[in-house]
Amino acid sequence: MEARELESHHTPTYHLIPEASRPREEEDVSMLPQQSTETMQLKKEISLLNGVSLVVGNMIGSGIFVSPKGVLVYTASYGLSLIIWAIGGLFSVVGALCYAELGTTITKSGASYAYILEAFGGFIAFIRLWASLLIVEPTSQAIIAITFANYIIQPSFPTCEPPYLACRLLAAACMCKTEDLSLGHSISDSSETLLQRGLLTFVNCAYVKWGTRVQDTFTYAKVLALIAIIVMGLVKLCQGHSEHFQDAFKGSSWDLGDLSLALYSALFSYSGWDTLNFVTEEIKNPERNLPLAIGISMPIVTLIYILTNVAYYTVLSISDVLGSDAVAVTFADQTFGMFSWTIPIAVALSCFGGLNASIFASSRLFFVGSREGHLPDLLSMIHVERFTPIPALLFNCTMTLIYLTVEDVFLLINYFSFSYWFFVGLSVAGQLYLRWKEPERPRPLKLSLFFPIVFCICSLFLVVVPLFSDTINSLIGIGIALSGVPIYFLGVYLPDSRRPLFIRNVLAAITEVTQKLCFCVLTELDVAEERQVERKTE
Repeated sequence: MEARELESHHTPTYHLIPEASRPREEEDVSMLPQQSTETMQLKKEISLLNGVSLVVGNMIGSGIFVSPKGVLVYTASYGLSLIIWAIGGLFSVVGALCYAELGTTITKSGASYAYILEAFGGFIAFIRLWASLLIVEPTSQAIIAITFANYIIQPSFPTCEPPYLACRLLAAACMCKTEDLSLGHSISDSSETLLQRGLLTFVNCAYVKWGTRVQDTFTYAKVLALIAIIVMGLVKLCQGHSEHFQDAFKGSSWDLGDLSLALYSALFSYSGWDTLNFVTEEIKNPERNLPLAIGISMPIVTLIYILTNVAYYTVLSISDVLGSDAVAVTFADQTFGMFSWTIPIAVALSCFGGLNASIFASSRLFFVGSREGHLPDLLSMIHVERFTPIPALLFNCTMTLIYLTVEDVFLLINYFSFSYWFFVGLSVAGQLYLRWKEPERPRPLKLSLFFPIVFCICSLFLVVVPLFSDTINSLIGIGIALSGVPIYFLGVYLPDSRRPLFIRNVLAAITEVTQKLCFCVLTELDVAEERQVERKTE
């Protein structure tokens, strides 16, 4: 596979397509003020505080408001449920530490995709990317959007279930409002006002710095909302409302399959600790700020999650939790009185902020996959003035809208969990492999081998047990991942000249139209990085 700077001289779709002749347009693009002074690539604009906000903001999305029910269904007791939450937090801390070493050793964006690519080559990395494209990223974002819709709508239906279509349409509107209007600025300057219609649209398509500032604000809001729940729960506990913790382990389910599925639900809430690894190339001083941000974020989130569940369990009975799709709203109705309306709004804002962080990270995954030649070149293009990956954002939005048609949200979590933990475990196994293969490689942060070994063993448990206890869903997850094999053969392994002409023509036409609409071009790697890039698919 040829390097992109060589390809760009021969493939016209790599440049802005003009109404005049192609050479004239290349000349015009070079005369742009931004082009003359700045390299066409994503900028390093994420500080330590922004990194902490991204990790905390992505982890505290919808999970803590949905998964208490999912964990309790499989554990059947408050005592075992709290243990599962603690184990999930500890497991996530170990994984985050392993990723801190990987992120400072392999300073590429893309998280586990980039690490698998470096350790095991292009084929396995593509399968990981394919699984993320089809299930992991759109599923997690669909769950967040659905939760956002449930918390907005449920106060309007206090005595009955909210209409299914209303929830899904509002979730779709949330996604579209986040990304679908991102073409507004790129069509013409006069359409700039369209961007005002959606805050996250404007944020994700304008400037990275604005996006991180908005993320900071949403993170503060959701942490304050959870602190309010925790304080209220602790007040009730101090007043003597401890009856739900008497015989806390009575009725517990100790079945390994149930425990595994309960842990899946808890780990879904903790998912997001790898957010910064998706944007490593945009972090200022990543060797310092990446592990520091992870080290600050993980204890904060783990403590908040355990205390929030203690607050829930102090006020609500098991039947109350299992009977509610919006646990925090049910909690507020019984404790906050006339101010109970504040919690649904706070939860909705929390989900909205979590969705923003997830979109920020996943769009970079598709961006990096395209840059490595595993996805169409279109997805590695950025706006020539704002340096934001608009095509990747639009693609991410489309995939999530498709998954909003799946009815069972907990089924989505099970699909998500199997594929996600398999590839996360594989990337940490790659960490062990690189320790053996390249022992002299510079590692700014070097952990004891105890951490990656323990994490790999636990990941194996999370992958193997559901194969027996939840066979159908696990096989569906495997089938989705393996469906990428023929796609890899046709789209990556075969030389461009041997790929079907129809597909090449369609991609060229879509690329041309998108470049005209989005005013975007391919990015450039800086010279030092470009010399080190290896095409793993050769």
